[in-house]
Amino acid sequence: MTDSAIHTAIRTALQAAKKIMIISHIRPDGDAIGSLLALGLALQDAGKQVQMVSQDGVPAEFCFLNGSKYILRAPTGPVDLVIVVDISDFNRIGIGFDIEQPDIQIDHHITNLNFAKINLVKADAVATAAILAESMALWDLTITLQIAEALLTGIVTDTIGFRTSNMNPQALRIAADLMEYGANLPDIYERSLAQRSFEAARYWGKGLSSLQREGRLIWATLSRADRRAVGYNGNDDADLNHILSTIVQGDISVLFIEQNKHHVKVSWRARPGWDVSQLALKFGGGGHPAAAGAEIFGTMEEVQDLVLEATKQLLSDHSQGK
Repeated sequence: MTDSAIHTAIRTALQAAKKIMIISHIRPDGDAIGSLLALGLALQDAGKQVQMVSQDGVPAEFCFLNGSKYILRAPTGPVDLVIVVDISDFNRIGIGFDIEQPDIQIDHHITNLNFAKINLVKADAVATAAILAESMALWDLTITLQIAEALLTGIVTDTIGFRTSNMNPQALRIAADLMEYGANLPDIYERSLAQRSFEAARYWGKGLSSLQREGRLIWATLSRADRRAVGYNGNDDADLNHILSTIVQGDISVLFIEQNKHHVKVSWRARPGWDVSQLALKFGGGGHPAAAGAEIFGTMEEVQDLVLEATKQLLSDHSQGK
């Protein structure tokens, strides 16, 4: 389908539906929450009954967004239309959903599997929120101040404050347009990227104390015991991967976050010129060339051995020009 046909199909589906469910991925980031909230609020303003669902809830740093308290952890009833946002693999919606195939998906991951009936996937977009910001008018939806704040949060967080390698002039224009709606960029940046809880800072300490390097590869671990020791309530990395990616002696960094005894989340970060998305895809994950992740079953030791071997091979192949 052409872009025009996709937008027409989405607009027709939205107009026909009365009850709509929107879902973001497990362990949601700012783009997932911002996109979920922006589209949900816009559809509510259009007179639709909307369920906004995030299995893991809303991370504390995004609770400042107006409307975030209405995001549910599980569906509450039947709907006419199912939309997923910022999800490259349908399995990342989590459990508890009686859905064989979503009706619409909006996403920007290069590894997206195009699993919905209607797929609006733009791998060159810096964030799913950026796609929504450009598309809402085409779907006869209106951007308000609250919606602009949610969209700008998605863009700011997914670009780590406009500094990822996929940044482009259009993304800055979109951000400026959202500021024209009243979204406060300095406040959003401070709340979603700069502020950190005391527990998260101590959690970083645990991860940094495990830091290792071999050649141009950097890696660290965060265990369940680390979370318990510092009182950190999440099962994510508290954005420690952003810190690892700034280490100048590394081209690729890997962070291992233990979920339970036999389940580890792996996050890769890479400098421009590298592509870790295909590496993540081999482990059942996905993402972008510079930032990707996977959920891998096995002990921390088993997963580390597999992932580090594969990542070292990628580095070796690159150095040999393969």
